[in-house]
Amino acid sequence: MGIYSLITGRRGPSGFGSASTAEEVTKGIDATHLTAIITGGTGGIGMETARVLTKRGAHVVIGARNMGAAENAKAEILRQNANARVTLLYLDLSSFKSIKAFVNDFHALHLPLNLLINNAGVMFCPYQLSDDGIELQFATNHIGHFLLTNLLLDTMKTTAKTSGVEGRILNISSIAHIYTYQEGIQFDSINDISCYSDKKSYGQSKLANILHANELSRQLQEEGVNITVNSVHPGLILTNLFQHTALLMRFLKFFSFYLWKNIPQGAATTCYVALHPSLKGVTGKYFADCNEVNPTKLARDDTLAQNLWDFSVKLTNSVSKKNYLGFEDAS
Repeated sequence: MGIYSLITGRRGPSGFGSASTAEEVTKGIDATHLTAIITGGTGGIGMETARVLTKRGAHVVIGARNMGAAENAKAEILRQNANARVTLLYLDLSSFKSIKAFVNDFHALHLPLNLLINNAGVMFCPYQLSDDGIELQFATNHIGHFLLTNLLLDTMKTTAKTSGVEGRILNISSIAHIYTYQEGIQFDSINDISCYSDKKSYGQSKLANILHANELSRQLQEEGVNITVNSVHPGLILTNLFQHTALLMRFLKFFSFYLWKNIPQGAATTCYVALHPSLKGVTGKYFADCNEVNPTKLARDDTLAQNLWDFSVKLTNSVSKKNYLGFEDAS
């Protein structure tokens, strides 16, 4: 699926392409038996994903940092579909304390969990550290979702086993994973302000999304668990993610309008990978324009994926005692 297909909307082997919408790729699918968590489902492609999943009957739990925006999103979804099942829970992915509280709140609902869509993210931020002392883009886009996924994994395994329905985990990555630091992941200098690049740090976090999905997929296959894990590039969509470079992005969009998608098109690949029956058993893959494509060589590096997994485990474990900079965690 190259530039020609993106511009023309030519459909790939799946029967869908860059011009397909989230409603189109899920037409006729009954998701009434599914419960899904979507992080960052309050606007843009996250909200469209939530809307379409509820339209197909799924119970959607939205994890949101801005609860006002979450209430507005829920109201809009219910306005279009009075029968939609939407639950809102507070979630700040840059905070381990918040992630653990979100998981406790979800468990208190006594719901199964079939789908986990790791969608939320930040982009091109000026250098800053999370409350836990981790560079914010890496903390929010990768480490937060890594911890969240691990804390919800037992619930997903139980749901898949008792229901007999395949569970699916999606990491929303980006074509930006191609633009990262030379070594891919800067394990020894995640927090180093002297070499910080907002663009490369974003690319690093998006590369981490793919590597995380690949390694988790490998582990679950070894266990024989009925859960697939894939990563997705939704396409270029002008959403609130671009808040730190809004003027630049609008300028670029003016000269490359043919490469950009609208929000229904941007949510299509996520909804396709989450719900389409043709992807039963498909795992450890990367999708764009509703078709499987190859990411970069670094994104297919199994050793790098394992190293990232080990690094992420050590980092999440260390934060439970003290933050990454060595100061005692007040939480």
